[in-house]
Amino acid sequence: MSLSDRYHRVVDYMRVSVTDRCNLRCLYCLPRGGAEAVYGDILSYEEIERIVTVAAGLGVRKVRLTGGEPLARKNVQYLVGRLARIEGLEDISLTTNGLLLSRYAEELKEAGLARVNVSLDSMRPQRYREMTGGGDFERVLQGIEAAHAAGLRPVKINVVVIRGLNDDEVEDFARLTLATPYHVRFIEFMPGSQNRWSRDKCIPVGEIKERIECIAPLTPVRIRRHGPARYYRLAGAEGVLGFISAVTHHFCSDCNRLRLSADGMIRPCLFSGTAIDLRSAIRMGASDAEIERL
Repeated sequence: MSLSDRYHRVVDYMRVSVTDRCNLRCLYCLPRGGAEAVYGDILSYEEIERIVTVAAGLGVRKVRLTGGEPLARKNVQYLVGRLARIEGLEDISLTTNGLLLSRYAEELKEAGLARVNVSLDSMRPQRYREMTGGGDFERVLQGIEAAHAAGLRPVKINVVVIRGLNDDEVEDFARLTLATPYHVRFIEFMPGSQNRWSRDKCIPVGEIKERIECIAPLTPVRIRRHGPARYYRLAGAEGVLGFISAVTHHFCSDCNRLRLSADGMIRPCLFSGTAIDLRSAIRMGASDAEIERL
């Protein structure tokens, strides 16, 4: 059985937010002192497992755990282990800010996690601290190294490029792939409800590529995963570079994912006003068949 939307796109990927809490306050993401959900308002691990099991029965094959910061929720490796046993689920990944990754990388791998994406927007310790509201760059670096050592591969580093804030580091991030096997992915700064977005702060992928090509030519690389990134390699590089045109070239036509929020709302799109309240349905005693129909 396969799951498809009204545009006949096959949906086989689910992003699951396990918490809305985060141990950082990035400038473009969360306001300082922002409200967080009460613990009882978010899905339990058992409820998440049940929803993913139903989704797998409908054709979902990949799950990515997100937040907030997923590693800030206690025993997330337990959830990974539970999800890894779901029939039909082929791939479990996680997006993290990396601060707690060195502590949990091996346990996550043993539980069944395949790979990680690490959000890192600056390699300059002081700037990173300012951008994240107190983050420790060295801890993130240790987390990236620990993830690679544990076999969570490929390690992908996500960089949101913002004009006037960190765009002077584009070339430095690109050079990182020359000596490491990491996938460094540049993401256009997207509009959000709290991030003070403006078009002049958004640097198009085309401009980012031009800056990098001053180092060396970019050669297209075929990565066998369905996703919005387009990949290239610098000559002689161990790693690869990815480019996500979140603003200048929408990837809606190729979208293959559902999004489950920490409080149990499932949405077909990050910016969709349409949502289904699965938490309430489950807590009111809905059967798996009834959840499927929702």
